[in-house]
Formats: sequence, C-alpha cells, structure tokens
Amino acid sequence: MKIVIVGAGFTGVQLAKLLINERNQVAIIDNDEDIIRHASNQLDCTVMCADGNNLDTLEEVGIAKADALVCVTSSDEVNMITCSLVDAVYPNVLKIARVRNYAYYVNTTSAQKKHSADKVANKRPLYGIDYMIHPDVEAADAIVQAVENGAIGNVLSFTNSDLVITRFTIEERSAFDKISIKSLRTKTEVNFLISYVEKNGITSLPSGETVLEAGNTIGVLLDKKDISKLSNLCGSRKKEIKKIVLIGAGRIGTIIAEKLIKPQKSTFGNLFNFKFTSKISTFSSRHSQDFVIIDTDDELTKAASERFPDARVIRADASDESVLREEGITSFDLAICATHNHEMNMVLAAYLESLGVMQSISLVSSAAFGEIAKKLGIDVPVPLRDAVVDSIMSHLRGKSVKEIHTVTTGELEVVECEINPSSKILGKTLKEIADPGNFLVLMNKNRNTEVYSIANGNTQISSGDHVVLITKSENSKKVLNYFSGSLE
Repeated sequence: MKIVIVGAGFTGVQLAKLLINERNQVAIIDNDEDIIRHASNQLDCTVMCADGNNLDTLEEVGIAKADALVCVTSSDEVNMITCSLVDAVYPNVLKIARVRNYAYYVNTTSAQKKHSADKVANKRPLYGIDYMIHPDVEAADAIVQAVENGAIGNVLSFTNSDLVITRFTIEERSAFDKISIKSLRTKTEVNFLISYVEKNGITSLPSGETVLEAGNTIGVLLDKKDISKLSNLCGSRKKEIKKIVLIGAGRIGTIIAEKLIKPQKSTFGNLFNFKFTSKISTFSSRHSQDFVIIDTDDELTKAASERFPDARVIRADASDESVLREEGITSFDLAICATHNHEMNMVLAAYLESLGVMQSISLVSSAAFGEIAKKLGIDVPVPLRDAVVDSIMSHLRGKSVKEIHTVTTGELEVVECEINPSSKILGKTLKEIADPGNFLVLMNKNRNTEVYSIANGNTQISSGDHVVLITKSENSKKVLNYFSGSLE
C-alpha cells in the first residue's frame, strides 16, 4: 500500500514506523522544520517540509496513486480540509482524520444514516472523510473498561462479547507461581487462555512448556464474570469499587463521568454512537454520591456541577494533601487521573496511592510512559496516542480486519479478522496450523450464531467466521494474509 500521512508529530511518526515495518510505501508531510528534521532521522521514507493541505504538495508525494490519506496534525480544521480537498479530486483514496472537537460530531448518527444512503446513490461521505478518529473517546472508553473490570489492569474487550483480555501479575506462593501453562487446568475449572507473558521486560507468546513465576505479568482471555476467580489464583483479590475520585473535568474526564455516573443517559455515548455505548457500567448511579470530581479550573468545575448534580465537584489542587484528607479522598477505592497533563497524571496517581487510595488509573501519552507508570505502582496506565494509532491501523489493514490492539510496548498485536473463502486455514483444525511463537488463535465468532468462544486445538474455522489472534507485530501482515485470505 501507499499511504500519505499529514502531520509528523508523535502519532504520525509512530504510525509511519508501523507501516514502514510492514513494507508499505509511506510519505509524511509537516510544515514545521524542527518536527520534520526529527522525523527524517527516524523514518526511512519520503519526508517533506510543506503545508499538507496544499494539493500541489500532496500530488508531489504521490497522492494520485495513494491508497490512503491519514491526517493527524494538531489542527482539526487542517485535517478535515485536507481530506475534503483530496476527496474532491481523488475520491477513491481512503481518508482518515483525527478530529478532537465535539462540534464536528453533532448529528453523527443521522449523518451516518445519510452516508449509507449516499453510498447507494454514489455520493461522497460527510466532509469527504471515511473515518473520523476521536482520541478522547478512545481513551475514555479504555478507562471505563478498566473500571468496570475492577481496575486490576488494562482490559481489551470485544464488541457484543463477555470475553475480555485482562492483565494479571503473579504473586509469590500463589497457585500460578512456578507452574507450567500446560498444568494450569488442574488448578481451576474456569475456561481461560493465556495470551501473552511478560517476563524480565520481554513480552512473548506462550507455549504449554512456559513456566510462570512470581513477578510475571500475564494477559488472559476469559469471561469477565471469572476475573475475580482468576485474580485469586494469581494471588491478588479483585476489590469492589465503591468510591471513585476523578482528577480532571476536561473533555476526557467528562466522558468518563458520563459513562460511570449515569450510563443509561450518556450524552457523549449517544452523540458519537461508538462501539462502547452498548456496555453497561458496573458503577451504578446509586453510588454517585461516592463519585468526586476535582479540578483547578473554575469554569470546568462549574460545568461539571451542572452536568453531574449527584456527584461531589471540588475546585481544588489535587496535590494538596490537606484538601484530600479533609474531603476523605485518601480512603477512596480508586483514583482516575485524566487531566491534559499526562506527566502530572502519573505523579498524582502515585501520590494518591501513597496517601491511602487503594488503586489508580492514569491517562498517559504513550506505551513507553505506560511502562514507567507501572514501575511507579500505578495499576492501569492508559496510553492516549497508542489508542489512536491502533484505531487508524484497524482501518488501514483492509476490509477483512475489524480491530487491532497493540500489547504492552507494541511487540505484539491482538487482531480480529474475517475469514474469506480464499483463506488457507479452511477445513483445518487449529492444532494443524499451529505455529508456536509466531501466532496464537484466541477465539472465534461463528458466522451463524454470532457468538464468540475461546479457541482450542480442535476448533475448526469456516468462511465468514471472525477470528481473534495475537501475533508478533513484525509478522502481523503476513499472518493476517494467511488467515483472512485477503488484505484488500
């Protein structure tokens, strides 16, 4: 594929790296000389210092023959205008734009319906953009999922399924300490599958011979109703979350509060019509008196007070210990730090835990900072930029690919793909196509029943089924081609 990226900031560069590693032809544009100089030192591709919303510039880097245009500049308007400009001249190019401003999503639901009708009438999509990516919604969704599953670690969920991938850390002398994966079945009747193992800073795909040890972190696929049982086997107990303090009443904080306090009337969920709107929060609105929102901004706290009358909203500095103790925050079950200052989020989360808050979730900028956050004792770091990159990559991998999620610092990818009639795995069981260390099939969704189930060696995949697998990022494209039969 040939992809043109407008915007060479962190997201643009990370996206370019992934695409280059998959042997795609990439061109990246930015009008900031320093940013472009930095990008050119990291990327083996066409790098141009120019205005990306200029058609002459775009044509110079080959937009006429490109498969996709991705706009991730710091300006929503530039991203949208660039997509609209390209759509007017090259309508067959796939166009993806990162858009943060809520105003541009107004009437999204009706616009989507109109878009479907327009396709039939051979008209163009809204704004000329095929996919609009909202980073705040992506991040808020990840945080809410973590809360719903006890804030014991990052959680990957799948649309219309109770199966999730959750991280657990194995404690000393627990049931899973010093035991091989093939022997785990003797410890519990819970149906689960270990997806990956983090050991000594290295994340890898497991085999039956892999021996788990205290200090290892494992990613486990299981039904979310069984999370407490498996957490106990790993040596830690899932705690009931009744009291939550949310630091940050900005855009992301507002979405989080909307979903956790009154999920049945979520303004943002209805507005964006994203996949998470069907999920019900376990933090019932009857507990909203134990939901506290803290921010230093007077306007934001006033707006939060009006929007969430059942919550306690405080205008204060969350680092002020006297305020925290006076308000009783130090005895809370969970702190969610979701301000726009990602480094401060990490500091505040660690600080609140040191004062007595039981668990913490911190919004961080990237997976690299997520690893730092874990070492600071933060239970769940949520990397904002990586969520955006994952969402964009899901759209660039072709129609067969439904979702992509990177694991830890990006060594592995969890991918959901549809099996086409040309797939090489049709008629074979998973134990016949097994390739230990390269990929692991986690579950499949039967095309007839629409039900996800955890895969085993005897699972046989049919055309039209969906398969969720985990693979090394560097081999992802090849593995997906093998499974789906097409990457169109």
